[in-house]
Amino acid sequence: LNSNPSNNEEKEALYQLTKSDELQRLHSQALSAYEQEDYEAAISLLDEILAVCVWDAELRELRAECYIKEGEPSKAISDLKAAAKLKNDNTEAFYKISRIYYQLGDHELSLSEVRECLKLDQDHKQCFSLYKQVKKLNKQIESAEEFIREGRFEDAISKYDAVMKTEPEVPIYATRAKERICHCLSKNQQATEAIKVCTEVLQLEPTNVNALKDRAEAYLLEDLYEE
Repeated sequence: LNSNPSNNEEKEALYQLTKSDELQRLHSQALSAYEQEDYEAAISLLDEILAVCVWDAELRELRAECYIKEGEPSKAISDLKAAAKLKNDNTEAFYKISRIYYQLGDHELSLSEVRECLKLDQDHKQCFSLYKQVKKLNKQIESAEEFIREGRFEDAISKYDAVMKTEPEVPIYATRAKERICHCLSKNQQATEAIKVCTEVLQLEPTNVNALKDRAEAYLLEDLYEE
């Protein structure tokens, strides 16, 4: 403006200055809300800022943290993926995405994302530690599923027992392992054990279709037609 004053440009410049002041105020409020653990308010404020500052990776990472705290992992993943593209060598974003997928029970996507982190920094301690864990779990699950395809149900059960030992902290893996053990026992005509394990799964997930079908097969083997 100093070098080339004009009415139109002055109006636009004043509007942009006012807007930037407003966004800085919203940013301060968002950080304050985050620190006070009012994540819903922080998300609302960050939504307003990101509608203007679309390419701000740090704001997206902050909103992702809020989504994680609010139990909305899919929205957090969306923001983190954008942040990974917007900021060079963003190992932290890939690590967080991988962690979320792992917690959700999606070990294959988790493995894919943590590999992206290690491509950027092969010495990244957190990513390497997570990579070893996910790779081991992934290999055990793949091996168990291969045994099931071959009809080697005892071997598959043994592998899924190993899965539960490998990951005792994230409940979804134990539930999925028990679901597949229930399937193996039913297919192996071990009806009593199948009913027991399938029932354990259905206590956790009453609408688990696979467990219902496998328990039904086990009931048929025991001539329990009503059940």
